[in-house]
Amino acid sequence: MELTNQIKSKLKAACKPEHMELINESHMHAGPATQSHFKLIMVSGQFSELKLIKRHQLVYKILQEELAGPVHALALHLLTPDEWKIQNPVPDSPQCSGKNV
Repeated sequence: MELTNQIKSKLKAACKPEHMELINESHMHAGPATQSHFKLIMVSGQFSELKLIKRHQLVYKILQEELAGPVHALALHLLTPDEWKIQNPVPDSPQCSGKNV
């Protein structure tokens, strides 16, 4: 299974998101890897009872296999439905400082 589909499948099963975007940002970073840097935007009612750090820990646990292997970086934007109404869209990711080196 392609890495992005694998990640999405795991997150959908565990978090039941109302909205999810997994954006491959590997092209914005130095190096040859094509599936190493991602930005995740996920909106879930399950986040309502969790502080931000607990949301991140939940995603890290779900994706521990991918984070130990092919995924080098994962920018997380984990929002409740109410937060999504306020913070949509999320900020753009910066270019890697080594991109043009």
